[in-house]
Amino acid sequence: MVRICTWNLENLFLPGDDAGPETGAAYQAKITSLADVVATMDPDVLAVQEVGDVAALTDLGERVGGTWHQATAAPDRRGIRVGFLSRLPLTAVRQWAAFPAGLRPVQVDDTPVSSSTMGRPALQVRVNVGGRRIDLIACHLKSKLLTFPGGRFSTDDEGERARFGAYALNRRSSESVTVRAAASRRLGALVGSAAVVVLGDLNDGPEAATTQILLGPTGSEIGTGGFARPDAGDRQRLWNLAARIPEEQRFTREYRGRKELIDHILVSHALVGLVADGAVTTDGAGPVPSITDDPNDRRGEPGSDHRPVLATISL
Repeated sequence: MVRICTWNLENLFLPGDDAGPETGAAYQAKITSLADVVATMDPDVLAVQEVGDVAALTDLGERVGGTWHQATAAPDRRGIRVGFLSRLPLTAVRQWAAFPAGLRPVQVDDTPVSSSTMGRPALQVRVNVGGRRIDLIACHLKSKLLTFPGGRFSTDDEGERARFGAYALNRRSSESVTVRAAASRRLGALVGSAAVVVLGDLNDGPEAATTQILLGPTGSEIGTGGFARPDAGDRQRLWNLAARIPEEQRFTREYRGRKELIDHILVSHALVGLVADGAVTTDGAGPVPSITDDPNDRRGEPGSDHRPVLATISL
């Protein structure tokens, strides 16, 4: 059995950083609150998002206790990145950022500047569980919360709102294609037996087009008539474990009072049959606060504005 988790830690910075807690006491309260949840969930592998300072991630592992192996990707312009804390040794560490061949650069704002890379690189690692090799790819796709020129989080110009919404959607789509290309490479390397997990904050629900890009060939989703029927597409498919979460738990964030499931774990054919109904939970951290469009509203607050997703895979 292996327990795999993903959690957006919400601006895990050291005290004094622009997005971090203003005092040492507030920082310690955040580390303690996060560590209590991790200790309760007891994952073997934890993918994390919004890590500002790598030292803060180290502090989190030390506060939980025991031995943790750690890996992080390069940060984005805001200084946050994805990473892993793992009880299992991490090998074959690789970062993915550049769009795959054939995918053109995307417009990111009103300037002529375009981008051909992920805003936040994805991170691939490998663990070994009882002789079974599992490749994991952590990602944090472009947020649905928009940032306008000058660092504004709101606008009265509806044309500007529409344009920047399109820029964010196009970027999130291209990032999803990039992560899918990384997963396809691993799935193709070990045809029929590749144990691959893609997980993280996708910033969209299970039915969103950006999330669906990651699935690969259609027609065999959990809960459909094709799920139990093997076919040639299985070797390249990923299955979203959202359907294994108890219905009342199918949310990881509250935005203006609306529950959203935007954090996901997707697994390959070698693993999907090893995850039972109810073996995936988002209840590890309990309730979450309802957020607004301004991420600065919760600066220095303990805990996270996301619920973790934890999957138990019965190897």
